[in-house]
Amino acid sequence: MKHTPLLIALAACSPLAAAQHSQHPAPSTAVPASPAAPVPAADPHAGHNMSADPHAGHNMSADPHAGHNMSADPHAGHNMSADPHAGHNMSADPHAGHNMPGAALDTPRTPIPVPTAADRAAAFPVLHHHSMEHAPAINRYLLVDQLEAWDNVKGSGQAWAVQGWWGSDTRRLWLRSEGEREDGSSEGNIDLLYGQATGPWWEAVAGLRHEHGRQPRTRAALGVQGLSPYKLETHVTALVGGSPRLALETELEYSVLLSNRLILQPSVHASALLRDDRARGLGRGLANVEGGLRLRYEITRRVAPYVGVVHERRFGRSADLAAADGHERQHTRWVAGIRLWF
Repeated sequence: MKHTPLLIALAACSPLAAAQHSQHPAPSTAVPASPAAPVPAADPHAGHNMSADPHAGHNMSADPHAGHNMSADPHAGHNMSADPHAGHNMSADPHAGHNMPGAALDTPRTPIPVPTAADRAAAFPVLHHHSMEHAPAINRYLLVDQLEAWDNVKGSGQAWAVQGWWGSDTRRLWLRSEGEREDGSSEGNIDLLYGQATGPWWEAVAGLRHEHGRQPRTRAALGVQGLSPYKLETHVTALVGGSPRLALETELEYSVLLSNRLILQPSVHASALLRDDRARGLGRGLANVEGGLRLRYEITRRVAPYVGVVHERRFGRSADLAAADGHERQHTRWVAGIRLWF
């Protein structure tokens, strides 16, 4: 056979090749065949020392993990006790090692004594009906809002504004009066009204007004009064009957607390008529507006002296009638007075 010398040479070199292959793959020492006559091998791996095991030449034990320190326990090498928390200082209390002030106290607590009958009687005394003070069903109130005087180059005079009521919280009998005296003559009015509460802040009133002065008369009075938004004391009164047949008056007051005792009180009083009232020198439309600014000091809540300034101005027909009678269209006066309530 032509290939007998080649096979003999391979067989002779196979032990050395196997030994070298176990460490490093070494090139074959066989003489290659002549290019002119290639030798086809039956096995495509011919020329390689291939054992039945593909890992031949590697130190492979039966255990795939051979060479590793693997004990039967997968956690071998770790200090694992039967308790999974071994190695941790775990006391019976799960909060051991934490600074918990409520967990334990150095001194024992004194137990709360059981309530006795005397303790219950002291905590819940027997209430007697006559020992409780109730507000009376009928009350009264009187306020002298203005009691003032002035003295200037044009003359001296006095003025007043009083209001009071008697009754319950929802039904009251009202008495109101205001006016002034100047140059020996006075004029003003007195209102006697019944008031019915229409809400927590408002009250409807109806009654009579008697006017005294140069031409006394009595007319019907209807209106509302109360505390409007922004804490404005509001009085709106419609006068029906007589001449003129209809008149409307509006009063607004507001209290500004500069301190607990020092209070500034601005006020506005306006009147409008449907027809001329020549007896009092007032014309139809917006007749006059009087604005006041008074500063009072409450010595007590019931007694408060004050000083202030009052400006009055007539408009439209009223200004023309005042000029025709020799009166000024507007004037200003400084006043001083006292405010009282009972």
